[in-house]
Amino acid sequence: MSAATAPTAPPGLTHRQVLQVLGGLLLGLFLASLDQTIVASAIRTIGDDLHGLSAQAWVTTAYLITATISTPLYGKLSDIYGRKRFFLAAIAIFVAGSAASSFATSMYQLAGFRAFQGLGAGGLFSLALAIIGDIVPPRERARYQGYFLAVFGTSSVIGPVIGGFFAGAENILGITGWRWVFLVNVPIGILALVVVAKVLRIDQVRRDHRIDWWGAIWLCVGLVPLLTVAEQGRAWGWGSPRALVAFGIGVLGIGLFVWAEKRMGEDALIPLRFFHNRTFSLTAVGGFIVGLGMFGGLALLPLYLQIVRGATPTESGLQLLPLTAGLMIGSIVAGQLISRTGRYKIFPVLGAALAAVGLYLIHLIGVSTPFWQTGIYMAVLGLGLGLILQPITLAVQNAMSPREIGVATSSATFFRQMGATAGTAVFLSLLFSTVGTNITDRFRTAGPAFEQAVSNPAVAADPANQPVIDALRGGGEMNSGALNDTSFLNHVNPVLAYPFKAGFSDSMDMIFLIAAAVMALGLLIFLFLPELPLRTKAGLEAVEEEAALGSTAAEADTAAPPR
Repeated sequence: MSAATAPTAPPGLTHRQVLQVLGGLLLGLFLASLDQTIVASAIRTIGDDLHGLSAQAWVTTAYLITATISTPLYGKLSDIYGRKRFFLAAIAIFVAGSAASSFATSMYQLAGFRAFQGLGAGGLFSLALAIIGDIVPPRERARYQGYFLAVFGTSSVIGPVIGGFFAGAENILGITGWRWVFLVNVPIGILALVVVAKVLRIDQVRRDHRIDWWGAIWLCVGLVPLLTVAEQGRAWGWGSPRALVAFGIGVLGIGLFVWAEKRMGEDALIPLRFFHNRTFSLTAVGGFIVGLGMFGGLALLPLYLQIVRGATPTESGLQLLPLTAGLMIGSIVAGQLISRTGRYKIFPVLGAALAAVGLYLIHLIGVSTPFWQTGIYMAVLGLGLGLILQPITLAVQNAMSPREIGVATSSATFFRQMGATAGTAVFLSLLFSTVGTNITDRFRTAGPAFEQAVSNPAVAADPANQPVIDALRGGGEMNSGALNDTSFLNHVNPVLAYPFKAGFSDSMDMIFLIAAAVMALGLLIFLFLPELPLRTKAGLEAVEEEAALGSTAAEADTAAPPR
């Protein structure tokens, strides 16, 4: 390694210096984690207001697609140019996308703005984790994990509540309430920019390089069609010409991406030699599977609480607290035990098992399941997820060269986000492709109380009950309008609403069961994860030591007498 590549920040930072850097990182992380929770609790209100709840997957997956694709690019470029400038750029892009999202007038326009916002989100998580890898040894990283957990925990608690408050308000300062879900990111983002610019002083000197632009382009060509057909397959038909064309372009793009990575060698966006590392390969596959099951299941919980159980957005945010508590407890326990024992393999194995059990239990819930029972099931799921996420990131950082922490961390994050994007698109697509049939079946098997309510002239004449009455006149078939705007459930006769809620619950139960099976597959993958001794040096310190050793060796070669 040449002197030009050596990091400019001194190794062996003190605890106080690490905390100063953490202050900037945590603001960026708070921005991204708050956005995830605040939007989730408000998405039903947004979809109803923009008359496109069934297009919710576009809003979610557009954000995830761009965040996923940009993640490895951030990692690679930050290894070359340094982390700070790209972390600042990620915050700025995220804030601009948030501001634009607040002006959306349709779900598809909102999806476009969220896609731009995702370009910034792709750098927030991965670069924050990479910077921590630069300055804190793997064995000591759990010491600082509590700060990250405080951010995630705080955002998980207040995000749904704030999102629910905004979604439940008609308008605030003359602006529709739900639009503040995105506007609130602007002042937080500006504060994060100022703090990060001041306190984050870890950077690298530019070195000679090639940027893998073709790899990034072919990655887009491969992923966008595949993720699009995952979301639109139900409407197009999985064997329709449009779906087949999307599949063909996606496969071609992935093939060209692999070809481009092979040509670029060490400068590749995701160097192919990484896959020769067993830890990287298994955490990549396992991370994809965990993301698939985790986000596929999590995307439905707020909808279950609001549509099936009738909770307000604010109430649903508070009702997700058992999941958040389980996640935090699992992460704290894993972090502390890893720090003390140096062992990490057991945690993703145990976590995947608990997450699979939690998802299976959640698939048993229905319209009348008491909340205490649902809360216990969510806590089990959260506990499992908390045991998985940090240890697999730690395993990758520990197994790869310290000089490649950025690209290694972002690559591992990339595969987990790929699973999250695919899971969200596929599972929401499954939901809205089956819910109409399930609602119809529930109408046809409704009991005497339902028949009495329908035959009551006062009930039939009530405008609030019109969506259900219209569906019954059409043979029990729910039209797209009722599925795109479910706000009528807040006012419809409870007896008439039951088949609608039960139909949604039936579809969700099937998806939670599929997610449980996916998570069980992740358990099998983690069983083969190797357990390597955790390094005791931070990334920057290890890189500088490598550079010093390289310089010493070069001097020895120069001084050696010719033979």
